[in-house]
Amino acid sequence: MLAPFACQPDASRGRLWPERLSSFRSPYQRDRDRIIHSSAFRRLKHKTQVFVEHEGDYYRTRLTHTIEVAQVARTIAGVLGLNTDLAEAVALAHDLGHTPFGHTGEDAMERLMAPYGGFDHNAQALRIVTRLERHYADFDGLNLTWETLEGIAKHNGPVTGPNTDRKHDGPLPYALAEVNAQWDLELDTHASAEAQVAAIADDVAYSHHDLHDGLRSGLFTEADLMELPVTGPAFEEVDRTYPGLDRMRRRHEALRRVFGRMVEDVIAVAQNRLTSAQPKSVDDIRHMGTTIIRFSKPLYQDLKAVRSFLFHRMYRAPSVMAVRAEVTRMVDDLFPLFLRQPDLLPEEWQADVAAARDETHLARTVADYVAGMTDRFAIQEHQRLFGNPDAFRAGGQIP
Repeated sequence: MLAPFACQPDASRGRLWPERLSSFRSPYQRDRDRIIHSSAFRRLKHKTQVFVEHEGDYYRTRLTHTIEVAQVARTIAGVLGLNTDLAEAVALAHDLGHTPFGHTGEDAMERLMAPYGGFDHNAQALRIVTRLERHYADFDGLNLTWETLEGIAKHNGPVTGPNTDRKHDGPLPYALAEVNAQWDLELDTHASAEAQVAAIADDVAYSHHDLHDGLRSGLFTEADLMELPVTGPAFEEVDRTYPGLDRMRRRHEALRRVFGRMVEDVIAVAQNRLTSAQPKSVDDIRHMGTTIIRFSKPLYQDLKAVRSFLFHRMYRAPSVMAVRAEVTRMVDDLFPLFLRQPDLLPEEWQADVAAARDETHLARTVADYVAGMTDRFAIQEHQRLFGNPDAFRAGGQIP
């Protein structure tokens, strides 16, 4: 039984291209399945989360991160009586638009695409699921439901209007504007509770696994984490309960307690806020003017301290910054080259090149191609086109 404020499958606003309902899957289950089977989803296997994808088999990639986000989203959504299939679908799609080389690659693409309408990974995810996936006979994209598209666009909050918290001023990224012009996603409201769950699940997952990966990389130690809120008490509890535990088990037990505290906090806060607000429908959630799914204020402040630590000790570590410069140079080389010589793009992209009406549309095609690259492929292409066979021989990390 779903809560009255959950997204009800039989009340979906449907798909841009009408389809017959499945006899054994809900609309949101079909969305989830189409995302999992998409080419963009498979490419996440070789896209960076924090470390260059070939640096080690145990570091997170965008794919393993996405799977962890989906697991957290299903757990929280299930406890709250929300639609777990929709929460999972949004979680699985939330990183489809990421470039190679993580946020470093996105920063480079934002700068390079500034003259052509900008670049944003959430907007690019929409472009992928509405245009760039080309496998179905009846439509481009995946023809997802309105609710899943809304969740991809707005899981971090309203994009326009008084309640927005956009990173940049100015017009909407072109990829988002195009989709919204075709089908109004009500960008001035909050998303469904399911999409909000996917967003907080992203925060939970990366806060947890970046601590794991940072320890494994040697950028900081367990002793460093003993000095921080949230992580320090978790290690102390493990030491009391399991004195003398070996290092790897101690680390795992402590960080699973950090993970558990975050999930339990989100659930408790959401239950209290839902009880107080008494929303009667998903539209009540959308028009509340604030998020219903969030951390408590005390835990949020503690996590800010942990994230500040990660920023300085991991994301901006000297070894990381050196690799940031290198991969930025790769993107800075590849994008202008393909823009000057679009004939270098693969044959299957030449129809898009021919259809480009001007440099702006050509730049957007080039951005689609470069943004879709995996770390591995971007490095290989740069080596092939610019002749730097020693690049990344020593490896490195990037944020």
